[in-house]
Amino acid sequence: MCLLALGWLQHPRWRLVMVGNRDEFHARPTAALAPWENEPAIIGGRDLRSGGGWAGVGTAGRMAVVTNVRDPLAAQSGPSRGALVADFLRGRDPAGAHMDRLAAVAGAYAPFNLLLADGQTLEYLGNHPAERQTLDPGVHGMSNGALDAPWPKTRRLMAALSAWYESEGVGSLSQSERALTPLWNALADEHRPADSDLPDTGIGLERERWLSPAFIRGDDYGTRASTVLLIDHDGHGQMHERRFGAQGAFLGESHAAF
Repeated sequence: MCLLALGWLQHPRWRLVMVGNRDEFHARPTAALAPWENEPAIIGGRDLRSGGGWAGVGTAGRMAVVTNVRDPLAAQSGPSRGALVADFLRGRDPAGAHMDRLAAVAGAYAPFNLLLADGQTLEYLGNHPAERQTLDPGVHGMSNGALDAPWPKTRRLMAALSAWYESEGVGSLSQSERALTPLWNALADEHRPADSDLPDTGIGLERERWLSPAFIRGDDYGTRASTVLLIDHDGHGQMHERRFGAQGAFLGESHAAF
């Protein structure tokens, strides 16, 4: 993922709601949202180059999602960050215990932010800079910077998720696509903030502008997938994905219940 908002223990039905966009080079081979081949207990999209994922669910509604941290001066070598998602979803250890072990070796990876959830806790680990937290109930946001960093697109997506909770999301416990429309609209947002509100991540103003919307269009790179994930208090739920090609061309959508 490159942008997400996640609500934890904010809804009478859904213990976790996650909405996010994956931005990537369009040429990178990717499998659409589905149970993984030979590992059907894992549901999500899959990176066919490295074998990992960017967001997914596993047994009993375990959830993992990772973002890269944007820093052109940081080393980009190390194990696949997509494996951080896959390794947790394959296992059964509590999220907190898994994070504690991972923290000891996190420096070997290129910069990342990782969120893991089980039925009890939502855990965060970042390695650039090193940070470990057990998150409180609420709405949290993350892009290619620190957890809850006030990037404009992160704030806008968090606000959209909070508004969904206060209106359609809580007022009607509908599972229909109509109930998810405000979340899809937020993920399709192409608003570009003022230059004075942009982060400075070392890539220059023009690229900061291009990467500032929630939904990014480009010939070679852009938003490849939008995801909405809902997990209830019993570990059941649904995961939705919409996929896009060059310049935001719609390519298809998938849905999985678990």
